[in-house]
Amino acid sequence: MRQIITHFTDDDLYKLSMCCAVIHNFPRAMVKYSFVDRNNTVYPQGFAEELNRQIEALEDVKVTQEEIDFMKRKCLYIPNWFYPYLKGFRYSKDWVKAWQDEDGRLHIEIEGYWANTILLEVKLLAIISELFYIMTGQTGKLDYDKYYTKTYDKAARLLEAGCVFTDFGTRRRASFQAEEVVVKAMLECYKSRKWEGKFVGTSNVYLAMKYDVTPVGTMAHEFVCAIAAMYGPQMANHMAMEAWRNTYRGALGTFLYDSFGWHVFSLNFSEDFANLFKGLRIDSGDNYEQLMKIVEKYKSLGIDPKSKQVIFSNALDTDRAIKIQEYAKEYCLPSFGIGTHFTNDFEGVVPMNIVIKLVAAKITESWDFYNDTCKLSEDKGKHTGKPEVIRRFMDAVHFEE
Repeated sequence: MRQIITHFTDDDLYKLSMCCAVIHNFPRAMVKYSFVDRNNTVYPQGFAEELNRQIEALEDVKVTQEEIDFMKRKCLYIPNWFYPYLKGFRYSKDWVKAWQDEDGRLHIEIEGYWANTILLEVKLLAIISELFYIMTGQTGKLDYDKYYTKTYDKAARLLEAGCVFTDFGTRRRASFQAEEVVVKAMLECYKSRKWEGKFVGTSNVYLAMKYDVTPVGTMAHEFVCAIAAMYGPQMANHMAMEAWRNTYRGALGTFLYDSFGWHVFSLNFSEDFANLFKGLRIDSGDNYEQLMKIVEKYKSLGIDPKSKQVIFSNALDTDRAIKIQEYAKEYCLPSFGIGTHFTNDFEGVVPMNIVIKLVAAKITESWDFYNDTCKLSEDKGKHTGKPEVIRRFMDAVHFEE
């Protein structure tokens, strides 16, 4: 089987930006992650064995000087001390355990220093997704010529509607080639004439480099969830915002607020943070309800919500994004991060519904125990973690369903 991930920056920018913030603020923290397949997929026989070979192959994937030079040029907010770390970074198969049970379900556990293991999630998910289609014989359904046209049409509709949007699709793409087709088609559509909207770029750093577009991304839920494990969920958002400010000094100013629901975040979102951060990202719940909560919060702080960016990224497709754009532009500066709909929308192919979530953390390796954490979602049924941990955190932050 060919190696699926061959470039170090074939990854989402937010993993690299979080890695930098982790080293800066929590250099000795250790974490555990678990894989969740929400569709309860039965994987082909031998899948875990081949996945483990792909994980071992990552040990030979190293950052290149070309990749570092690109990031230095495009990611001015990343401090220079981070690049020698990347030069010395090597993956290790020892951080990951992957196996199938007797029913063919896939199980993955990851453990290690947070600064190391944080760079595994997106690569593993991309490998699993592409490998699944290879081993189930579905690659013949991936007609890339038709996909280019389909993607070009999506981009034209979004641009015509005035949408500002980014490809967020690395994690559950049908293949690397599928995501490359997406970036190429969208960029060529955007350059074809003047539009009301804007194609900003892609979360995938390697493809951003190849096509000379902007790599886009800030943070993920794991940043807040790990802090909640170490210090408790009530002030985790506050501590996460402080840590982010400590590293980036106002740059990368989009905060992902919904790790433990709107209520506790809104209590942590004081006027100084509201002024510091350029905006917020909605990743769960009803997009319109969440938007109005954000608008009212800004107004309560004496801040004009029309001056703030709201990024929508919750299971979007072209139609939903255009509809939200028409509504949200009256209240804020809307933009869109669209993932699976961009990179895994082939006819006859069912996208995977897989995630890797941080489930436990400890402040330092000298501790002899981990503290569990979870992720609460504004979407019913999408909480991630042990049931007893979810209930404990819901009680702690007064989360209401």
